[in-house]
Amino acid sequence: MTKEGSLCTVTPNGGGKDDAISIMDAFKQCGKNGQIEITEGDFTIAKVMDYLNLENCDISIKGKLTWSTDMNYWKGACMGVTYAQRCTAFRLGGTNFNVRGHGKALFHGNGQTWIDANRNGSNMQGRPINFTLWKAKNVLVDGITWRQSQFWHTFVAHSENITMTNLDMNTTSNSQWNTVNTDGTDTWNTKGVTIKNWVVTCGDDCISMKGNSSDVYVKNVTCYESGAMVIGSLGNPASTPDYVENVVFEDITAIHSSNAAWIKTYPGTGYVRNITFRNINFQDVNQPIYVTPCIYTWQNCDSSRLKISDVTWENITGTSRYNVGAGLYCSRNIPCTGFKFKNIDIKPKNGGSIKYLCSNINSDNGLGCTGTCPAGWKQQLSGNA
Repeated sequence: MTKEGSLCTVTPNGGGKDDAISIMDAFKQCGKNGQIEITEGDFTIAKVMDYLNLENCDISIKGKLTWSTDMNYWKGACMGVTYAQRCTAFRLGGTNFNVRGHGKALFHGNGQTWIDANRNGSNMQGRPINFTLWKAKNVLVDGITWRQSQFWHTFVAHSENITMTNLDMNTTSNSQWNTVNTDGTDTWNTKGVTIKNWVVTCGDDCISMKGNSSDVYVKNVTCYESGAMVIGSLGNPASTPDYVENVVFEDITAIHSSNAAWIKTYPGTGYVRNITFRNINFQDVNQPIYVTPCIYTWQNCDSSRLKISDVTWENITGTSRYNVGAGLYCSRNIPCTGFKFKNIDIKPKNGGSIKYLCSNINSDNGLGCTGTCPAGWKQQLSGNA
């Protein structure tokens, strides 16, 4: 790392030597009222990177950052991010900073190592989120590519006024094990997020709004092999209320995904309100529209006190894998209200008629429900209903 005035420039050590120390040095010396240039070249990241005091800083990344496969190190050093006992390998925070990749930056997590070790499990202890914004305000992240992320690609927590544009994420497996829980991004305790122009291939939620996320706008995202656009999971533990409101997803494409536009909660407390899914197009999606108050356990569905209201699905078109276009079950104790459906055109990919199953929602929703949805209706179908 070299410093000239307020500019810190980091070049790779080469030979597989750790570059994390040099990058951290640049954050410390030029992270306030400065510029950081991570040049083209191959960088090895063998240690956690954590800097939360950025201020009026422009970070330019043009190189390839590859995280090491030393699982013992990462499991011990991975920085906790509170949510569901998860942790991260790289965390930035502060105010008024940009992270620009110029379409050249590549973050490679060596995720196959973690996929194979995880063996289709869900939340392997110490498995790191690749990149986290933490207590960040007024931030732009632009033009970065992710490949083979260790766990979630990105996480945004305790933050405000975040813009993330022109991002490309792809984690796939070349072994018998699946890319479980390799979300594109998740927000939590965050207000004011703009996401535009993403392409994501992952093994779980593409874009997910978790507890206490508000004022979120998502536009022009293409998701492959994923859960696509998600509110949730919320409501766990039930003693801690979760609130999500004022979220718009529009101009979304989902290809061969599990779901397309959906809301998942545990039997908890809080609310979800003022959500819009607009212009969602999909191909070969298992269950495009889905709402549940009892995700994963499918028990105690009617005990939930987490109110879901004022949700609009508009211009939702495409093919479902089976004959269910929507499975909507709301808690009997606190039914869903203000659901609106406009221009819904879902066809089973193998022909036949579509089913829209609804329970405990307002009857003037416009969907044309064809039957009731049983309590504990599962997220994934294995055949026609």
